[in-house]
Amino acid sequence: MSRRVTVIAEAGVNHNGRLDLALDLVDAAAAAGADYVKFQTFDAAKLVTAAAPKADYQARQTGAGESQRAMLERLQLSEADHRALMERCTARGIRFLSTPFDAGSLDLLARTFALPVLKIGSGELTNGPFLLDLARTGRDLILSTGMGTLAEVEAALGVLAFGYLAPDDARPGPTAFAATLHDPAAWATLRERVTLLHCASDYPAAPAAVNLKAMDTMADAFGIPVGYSDHTLGSAVTLAAVARGAVMIEKHLTLDRTMDGPDHAASMEPAAFTAMVADIRAIGAALGTGIKQPAPSELSTRAVARKSLVAARPLKAGTVIGPGDIAVMRPGTGRSPMDYWSTIGRVLDRDLAEGEPLEP
Repeated sequence: MSRRVTVIAEAGVNHNGRLDLALDLVDAAAAAGADYVKFQTFDAAKLVTAAAPKADYQARQTGAGESQRAMLERLQLSEADHRALMERCTARGIRFLSTPFDAGSLDLLARTFALPVLKIGSGELTNGPFLLDLARTGRDLILSTGMGTLAEVEAALGVLAFGYLAPDDARPGPTAFAATLHDPAAWATLRERVTLLHCASDYPAAPAAVNLKAMDTMADAFGIPVGYSDHTLGSAVTLAAVARGAVMIEKHLTLDRTMDGPDHAASMEPAAFTAMVADIRAIGAALGTGIKQPAPSELSTRAVARKSLVAARPLKAGTVIGPGDIAVMRPGTGRSPMDYWSTIGRVLDRDLAEGEPLEP
């Protein structure tokens, strides 16, 4: 049985604020075989203060002269842009996904567009009020956990569980969130509605910073589906995460890594992304059930490659079989060589020609 890994092509802001490039990213993600193409939905004026600096990786790619808000203002998508992108996704057979960064953007995605799934960026892991609003939409959630500790992930899950289960008049707060996690129904809900993504929030991230074993730690601690959001260059770490059990992969997609913009350099171009998706599908098929047994396709080879007990020379009925009377030779259609010791001393009930297999 193959395991279907969900692949998210993170278009993010690699459209550079242009709808035509955003539509081309949808096309590229669909052609690559991704399950989702993801964008970012935000109002720059509500996301960052006017004086907020750029992250180091943003400054490296776009210069440190302008503020983060000025940069993001150039990268916003309008409501009409979102509609056009969703229409293109429908036409191309790929699902639309986006990450909201403020209350208005969340309302647009969850209520105006009624998206069934929302992605939460790593920067919101400790944004309790926003996590509560996200859970109260009732949508399935994908939570990136970059820059976080296991305790912070658990605290975030407490907020989400409270938001999913508590009545509207329940008083939120750390004590209430922690108490919710003592309810088995909370964990059942979280396992059904939430996917955690391990992540190293650097662009690009060095493989040594990734710590893929943290995926195991989260899966063991919470019993919630765990995937991986990859910011390393190339596909090696992505594929390692799939082989390690990631149920979901998110990877940045760009039309051209040399384009101006904060995320292009740490992204993957369409041809490479397509090859990565093919490798992900192959690994998913290769993982199988975990039961050690022959594949159906092996059975014909087994008959040829394995060996059987055969007569080492012509033998007459009534012969008491001794070590010199039998040999171990191909094909493997007769009695197993594992029966060698129990066969010694038996009496033949019929004649055997040299090389003729003993009956199973």
